[in-house]
Amino acid sequence: MPLSREAPIGGCNSSLPRRYFHCYMQKRFSIGNKLYLSVVSLFLIFAVSFVVFQQYREKQYKVDTLNLRLQAFNNELHDAMQISGKGIDEAFINSFLLSHNDRLGNRGTTNDLRVTIILRNGKVVFDNVHKNYESMANHSSRPEVKEALARGNGSIVDRNSRTLNHDYFYSATYFSKEGYIIRSALPYNVDLARNLQTDQHYIWFSLAVMIILILVLYRFTHRLGSNITMLNDFAARADRSEKLDAEELIGFYNDELGDTAARIVKLYLKLQRTQQEQNVLKRQLTQNVAHELKTPVASIQGYLETIQENPRIDDKTRDLFLQRCYAQSKRLAALLNDMSMLNRMDDGADVITYEDVDVAELIRAIAKESQFNLEQKEMTMNYTVPQQIMLHGNRSLLYSIFRNLTDNAIAYAGKGTHIELTAHWEAPYWCFVFSDNGIGVAPEHLPRLFERFYRVDKGRSRKMGGTGLGLAIVKNAVRVHGGSISVKNNPTGGLRFDFTLKP
Repeated sequence: MPLSREAPIGGCNSSLPRRYFHCYMQKRFSIGNKLYLSVVSLFLIFAVSFVVFQQYREKQYKVDTLNLRLQAFNNELHDAMQISGKGIDEAFINSFLLSHNDRLGNRGTTNDLRVTIILRNGKVVFDNVHKNYESMANHSSRPEVKEALARGNGSIVDRNSRTLNHDYFYSATYFSKEGYIIRSALPYNVDLARNLQTDQHYIWFSLAVMIILILVLYRFTHRLGSNITMLNDFAARADRSEKLDAEELIGFYNDELGDTAARIVKLYLKLQRTQQEQNVLKRQLTQNVAHELKTPVASIQGYLETIQENPRIDDKTRDLFLQRCYAQSKRLAALLNDMSMLNRMDDGADVITYEDVDVAELIRAIAKESQFNLEQKEMTMNYTVPQQIMLHGNRSLLYSIFRNLTDNAIAYAGKGTHIELTAHWEAPYWCFVFSDNGIGVAPEHLPRLFERFYRVDKGRSRKMGGTGLGLAIVKNAVRVHGGSISVKNNPTGGLRFDFTLKP
């Protein structure tokens, strides 16, 4: 379904008639229409200019061809006169014309071809059509004669004969040695005009091609303009913060611009949804943080108020209260530290320093550090990893992955549980499996284990001293190092974490 065009743009809600007229013209002359008119105008200017130019060239070609034929006839006549040795002899010239009346393709008599011989001074000494040529006016001012005297030959397509009052096609040739001009002429009648006309089939063909191209241009510009208009409408609606639906907006034509526009729309909607989700998460996080901070702060405040209000309290009770305040402050510090670590990962790679880290060494160190806690709960831990696992990453974040998984298992897997950690190379990742054979969790809790402040048993989790951010830190630290993590229940009991890290 295409974009809705009901929403006015640029102040079309105004009650002023001028605004309504502006909006009407804006819709009438959309981007597509403007683009189409611009392209078609340029195309028509070019096409008409090309057709006119071609028509001119074709007509000029026919004129030049006819002129060359007349010039050839003039030369033939001159050669025949020289060979005969008779010079300008009326009887000889008429005889020559009679024998060559079909040389130029004229279908009439010799009277169709007019031959005039003119001296250098413009005096006419022969004309086969106007027999009383001695009375003819001086021809030195005739255009074709002037041109012949200047260039050797001259012609004019359609000139009225002052002598005969008839239009002729003139072609004159100057023979400087003999001092005269031979001018041949054909009557510029309907047949000659038709012969000099351009081929009308070419015009009709050009017109048909132009119509086809205009239709093609309309289809192209309409699609292009529609995509631009829809994208513009989308941008206007997005700018007004209107509610946008993917089904309503994805109606672009299937071409490169349409695909690009659709991707822009989808990306915007995705970003919009992401922003909304982030806003929800931020609100939830703020609420969770306030709730998590409230408990230790309230506990510390209560113990201190008791001590302050009872100055005669015995030393044993005071020490107990101070120990509890200290424990709550440690929990508060851990919470703030975890939150700081998550914020640092949310900010991205720009605030995280990287170095070459031996992960195998980190695992061995964490196993030693956790030995006391493991023994207290009668738990065992075994790790099967290569002697060296080199990663280019952040030491603190890599440490937090394995430390939080270990602490989580110690805290919640149950007494007497065995922890297993394995690692192997599967290009291009190091693949890790962290599992235990403890009590596991209910299946409905598995998808939410990596959420911030999510607890399966809230009361028990707080009693264990957890912040509710450990697994969230694990997931984000894995993501920062180019990997992914998943969790599931082992068939035999306990949890299994599968995750990858990129070197």
